[in-house]
Amino acid sequence: MPPGITTLAADPPSLSAANTGFMLICSALVMLMTPALAFFYGGMVRVKSTLNMLMMSFISLGIVTVLWVLYGFSVVFGNDVGSVVGWASDYVGLSGIGPNRLWDGSTIPVYVFAVFQLMFAVITPALISGALADRVKFTSWALFVTLWASVVYFPVAHWVWGSGGWLYEMGVIDFAGGTAVHINAGAAALGVVLVIGRRVGFAKDPMRPHSLPLVMLGAGLLWFGWFGFNAGSWLGNDDGVAAVMFVNTQVAAAAAMLSWLAYEKLRHGSFTTLGAASGAVAGLVAITPSGGAVSPLGALAVGAVAGVLCAMAVGLKYRFGYDDSLDVVGVHLVGGVVGSLLVGLFATGGVQSHAKGLFYGGGLEQLGKQAVGVFSVLAYSLVVSAALAFLLDRTIGMRVGEDDEISGVDRAQHAETAYDFGGAGGGMSPRAAATAPGSGSTAVRHTRKVDA
Repeated sequence: MPPGITTLAADPPSLSAANTGFMLICSALVMLMTPALAFFYGGMVRVKSTLNMLMMSFISLGIVTVLWVLYGFSVVFGNDVGSVVGWASDYVGLSGIGPNRLWDGSTIPVYVFAVFQLMFAVITPALISGALADRVKFTSWALFVTLWASVVYFPVAHWVWGSGGWLYEMGVIDFAGGTAVHINAGAAALGVVLVIGRRVGFAKDPMRPHSLPLVMLGAGLLWFGWFGFNAGSWLGNDDGVAAVMFVNTQVAAAAAMLSWLAYEKLRHGSFTTLGAASGAVAGLVAITPSGGAVSPLGALAVGAVAGVLCAMAVGLKYRFGYDDSLDVVGVHLVGGVVGSLLVGLFATGGVQSHAKGLFYGGGLEQLGKQAVGVFSVLAYSLVVSAALAFLLDRTIGMRVGEDDEISGVDRAQHAETAYDFGGAGGGMSPRAAATAPGSGSTAVRHTRKVDA
């Protein structure tokens, strides 16, 4: 602080241009994560499902934004009602908020806080989509996102982050979304796949990623955007906590990528690009709830543990027979649980809060609180998500027909394909190819090969 300037402790906070600019940048980074997720998931599916996978993420940008403005922000961050939801009439439609009104206890406008939290609300249902690849009607998915955001995400986010929310008041630590985002989405994914069933050919036909470069691009953009996701959750950087979170985000992602690859090499004999991408994401998931409570060495441990446990967890779907197409349960649910519980072991008491974990002399108290947060969110999201999927499946239907699933949901649901192989150039003209001897059977075989 410059000499000669005195600030009383009781002085109300004033708008900080630096923190406001920082938070706008972080909001943009978190928004980028949803298209990044679309690329990450889009590369992991087969060619015939690429566009559908991209659209299942992109549609969340439209649906959840509208819901957030109309009532979502009010339900999450309005005045507490029974420790379960919030409500504030001036937040409905964001109509009663002045441009210079500050978010309580911060130096940024309410509008900036609202748009930052909006991006969290957008990406959370998009995470679920990876478990449902290849087999869901797009209309049913859009309606599921609408219902799920309203009755699962908004209330759970209030429990965790809203003033008066029961987990918030209990002292559960979730810096940026281990429970509200990742466990919430992972449990929802498990609930839905148990209702809608497995893909045609699950565990029998090869269902390899069609574009690993697209997967790596998506993972890289997710890693980049995650710095805004995590560091921005402190709503500024006046005290250095956001800087610690930034460092811990990088450390955990790196450690998890390496530990996943090491496990993969020992278990399967190869270092794969898909494993590198998945390991990095697992580390990012695990550090999301814990990064504001642990030291960089703690972040190293969190990432290393999450990388191995998530790598082990992705194979559970074959053992138990649930078809989690792109390992949302194995990475996001398991990673969120690991990161949230490890707060109870590695919290130093010297960064985000004074709460200490078991390894820093805090006993089992914080671990107990973390466990309550983890398993309450998991159970609520699992049950309600399964109920929503069951309701939609019995009314308008959740799944496409078997023929459409085999031929590809891109054509069936969007009347498009991701790649125009016929326009690549060279060879005979389309008319000549159509009339050439044997062209019919050759075309059919080529189409099936590409779609597989």
